[in-house]
Amino acid sequence: MKIVTKAEGTLKAWPNFNSENDCEKLRKAMKGLGTDEKSIIDVLGYRTNIQRMHIVKQFKAMFGKDLAKELTSELSGKFLTCCEALCLPPDVFDASQIKKAVKGLGTDEDVLIEILCTRTNKQIEAMKIAYKQLFKSELEKDIRGDTSGHFRKLLISQLQANRDENLTYDLTSVQDDVTELLRAGQDKWGTDESVFNKIMCQRSQAHLRALFREYSKKSNKNKTVQDAISSEFSGDVKNALLAIVNVIENKVGYFADLLHKSMKGLGTNDDQLIRVVVSRCECDMVQIKKEFERKFNQPLQQWLKDDTSGDYRKILLALIGEPIK
Repeated sequence: MKIVTKAEGTLKAWPNFNSENDCEKLRKAMKGLGTDEKSIIDVLGYRTNIQRMHIVKQFKAMFGKDLAKELTSELSGKFLTCCEALCLPPDVFDASQIKKAVKGLGTDEDVLIEILCTRTNKQIEAMKIAYKQLFKSELEKDIRGDTSGHFRKLLISQLQANRDENLTYDLTSVQDDVTELLRAGQDKWGTDESVFNKIMCQRSQAHLRALFREYSKKSNKNKTVQDAISSEFSGDVKNALLAIVNVIENKVGYFADLLHKSMKGLGTNDDQLIRVVVSRCECDMVQIKKEFERKFNQPLQQWLKDDTSGDYRKILLALIGEPIK
């Protein structure tokens, strides 16, 4: 039996939090010639999202200025990108990342998969509201206009935020779904994508974990659901379905893989690195760090140190609970 440990963030609420003091510190850091980046990191790198939102509101009340705009005029590069992300609530951050992925020529499908296939019903609903308020457009409409085929259908299904949230499952229903998936996939000439869509986007996590186990028992040569998806789908829809399966099987492993992917090889996908660190630092980064080291035989902080530099490196290290010296 697998022992499930409670997820834990590396970023904890700052004790004796005082938003006025923090605002004074930030104002002083950006006043006059030069910028005191260390003071900015001392505040934004060590306050939870709720605390940072108090700071954003308090800053405007005290100085009549928008904190994010003040940071934009003082900072640059990826350090600025990270600080801007830290000035947004999670639903607005997700909505703005999706807008960036779909606007202009081309679409960043990886961002759509990362966000829409990993968020809870509640997070998706909040994101849809934030998106409409920010961009005066329906998120579903923009996704429809920017994607096609079965990938579009899968994302639209995810956007319905209709996943069953039961913590228990019924084995008979699980076995019925396994039979239906086998009929739709390996036992059929061609694949019935709608069956995969319905089951993967609506069933509870408990139901799907049981389904993955049962599927391997019943399929030819003990094929896993991942094997079936890899052989029966291709491109973005394959990646999206695999993301759903991997998140349900091992969420922290999925995000450890994303962090590794963002830094491996030449260059760094800084937007992805920032997105994962900022969105996971308060919920399960302790477990993600452990999983990262288990999978890649080196601590996450070492990869960050090797792949980033300066104040950008320091704020990322602060967010993952590591000393920034």
